[in-house]
Amino acid sequence: QVQLVESGGGLVQPGGSLRLSCAASGSILTIYTMGWYRQAPGKQRELVATISSEGSTTYSNSVQGRFTISRDNAKNTVYLQMNSLKPEDTAVYFCNAEVWGLVTGIRRYWGQGTQVTVSS
Repeated sequence: QVQLVESGGGLVQPGGSLRLSCAASGSILTIYTMGWYRQAPGKQRELVATISSEGSTTYSNSVQGRFTISRDNAKNTVYLQMNSLKPEDTAVYFCNAEVWGLVTGIRRYWGQGTQVTVSS
C-alpha cells in the first residue's frame, strides 16, 4: 500500500506564509505527477498546483506568483510554499500523487488533508 501524509497547516494572519509538506511512503516504484488541491467550506475541491517528476510546474490563476510547489524525489516528498496568504486561501489542502506501486500498479492517491486558516 501507499500512503500520503501531509503536515504544516495552521492559522496564519493575512500576508503571512506557511509551508506544507506531503510525504509518500509504502511499496513505491515511481512517483509521477504530484500536486496540491484545496477545498473550502461549501465549495468543490480545486487544483492549486502540480509538479511533474521532471520538475515542470503548473499553478491555478488564484495562486500564481504567491505559491511555489517543489519536490524532493529522494524523500518522496512534495512541498507547497505559500506566501502573501489571503483569507480566501482558507481551505483544507490535500496532497495528490500518481504512484506506481509494487503491488497496486499505477494509481492516484490522496492525503488526509491539512487545514489552512488565514485570519486576523
